[in-house]
Amino acid sequence: MSHFPLAERTRRLQTAGVVFWVAFLMRLFELTLTHVYRLLLDKYPDHRSFGWEMGRIAHALVTGHGYADPFFGHTGPTAWVAPLYPLLMAGVFKVFGDYSLLSAWVILAINCFFFALITRTIYEIAARCFSRRTAFWSAWIWAFYPAAMLFVVWETILSTWLLSLILVLALRMRAVGETPLPAVRGSNIVDPRTLGRWLWFGFLWALLGLSNPSLLLLLPAVGIWILAWTPDRVHDVRGRQLRIAGAAALLFVLCIAPWVARNWVAFHQFVPMSTNFGAELYLGNGPGARGFAMRQEQPFQSPEQFHLYQQMGEVAYCRMRGAAARKYIESDPWYFLRNTLRRLVYFWLGGPVSWHGRWYARAHQAEYAARYPLASIFGLLGLALAFKRRIPGSRLLLWAFILIPLVYYFVAVDERFRFPLDPLIAVLAVYLFQSIGSAVSSTMRHSERGRVHRLQSQ
Repeated sequence: MSHFPLAERTRRLQTAGVVFWVAFLMRLFELTLTHVYRLLLDKYPDHRSFGWEMGRIAHALVTGHGYADPFFGHTGPTAWVAPLYPLLMAGVFKVFGDYSLLSAWVILAINCFFFALITRTIYEIAARCFSRRTAFWSAWIWAFYPAAMLFVVWETILSTWLLSLILVLALRMRAVGETPLPAVRGSNIVDPRTLGRWLWFGFLWALLGLSNPSLLLLLPAVGIWILAWTPDRVHDVRGRQLRIAGAAALLFVLCIAPWVARNWVAFHQFVPMSTNFGAELYLGNGPGARGFAMRQEQPFQSPEQFHLYQQMGEVAYCRMRGAAARKYIESDPWYFLRNTLRRLVYFWLGGPVSWHGRWYARAHQAEYAARYPLASIFGLLGLALAFKRRIPGSRLLLWAFILIPLVYYFVAVDERFRFPLDPLIAVLAVYLFQSIGSAVSSTMRHSERGRVHRLQSQ
C-alpha cells in the first residue's frame, strides 16, 4: 500500500492514465494505418520473420508437436528460447489463426499494449526518485519514443515492462519517495517490505526469467538492495525480512520448476532456463565476428549449421558450439578483448550505420545514428548526477546500468538488448535537463538580483 497522500495518488493515476491511452492508441493507429503487420508474412518463406524461433515454436505448439521445432521441420523438443513469449504467441495463434494476418495484427497490438503500460511504471519511478514534473515529462517522452522494435515479434517489450514493474515494486518496498510511514503501537513503524510484496517480488522475477533469463543477473543486487535498508524504529527487522525473503525465493523456484522439470524430461539432463548460450557465444566470438552476432552462422540462415543441429540434437549442438567458441577465445584472447570493447561501445553508442537504400531508409538510419548515442550519453550523465546528489533509488538504477549489459558485452549486442534500460534512460535524461534548466534559471535570477542591487546602490 502506498503512503502518498490521497490527492497526490489521484493526480498521479490520472496523469499516468492519460499518457497510457495516448501511447497505446497512437501506436495502435500507426500499426493499423501502415499495415506493417503484413511484413511479418511476406519477407521470408515459411513465415520465418514472424517471430523467428518464437514463431516456429508457437506454430509447433498449436499444431500438436509441443514446445519444439525452433527452425525448420520437426526437429524435436527445444529450450532454445525461454517459454513465456512463445506461449503467448501460441495462444494468439490458437484463437486468431496459425500465422494469419489477424494474428500478426493482434500480436503487434499486444506489443503496443505492453509499450503503453511502461508509461505508468516510468511515471512512478520518476515520481518516487525525482519529482512529479520529471515523471510527467518522462512518461510523455516515452509515449512518443521512436522504438523500432515495437513492430518486431519478440519478448523485448514484455521483458522491459516486467523489469520496470519490478523496479517500481523495489522502490515501494524501500518507501522511496513516500511521506513518513505512520506510527503504530507507540514507537514502532510499519515496514513496507510486507510478505505480500515479497511474494510479488518472487513471482515477477520468475515471469521475467521465463521471458528473458539474462535479466536475472540483476536479481541478487535488487534483493540485497531491499534487504540492506532498515527503517527507523522497526524491531526484529533482519530476522523477519530474511524469512519472508526466503518465502519469495521459494515462490520463485516453484514458478520456474515446471519449466526446469519439462526440460529434464525432454533432454534427460538439467537445463535451467535455455540451451542456446553456447551457440550465441560462438556467433558473437567465432572466426569473423566483429561485435555483432554472425547471423549467417545461425541454423535459421546456414543449411550446414541446421543439418548439424538436426543431427546432433539441440543440447549437444549448443555445447559443441560453446566449446568451439571457448577454444577460439583461448587461442586469441586479444581478438576476444577487441570484440568485447566493440560490444561495449556498440551497446551504448549504437553500431555502424549503413547509408544504402531509399531515402526513407537513410532517414531512419540518420534518426537512429542521432538518437541512440545521445540517449545513452544523457541517461548516463543523469545517472551520474543522481548518484552524486545521493538521490534515493540512484543505487538501484546504477546496479541496473551495470548488470543488465554485462552478459551482452561478452556475447553479442543488438539494439533490442539495450531496450530494457531505455525507460530509465528516458527518466534520467529528463532529470538531467531539468537540473540544468534549474541551474541556469537560478544563475540568471542571481545575476538579475545583483544587477538590481547595483542599480539601487548608485
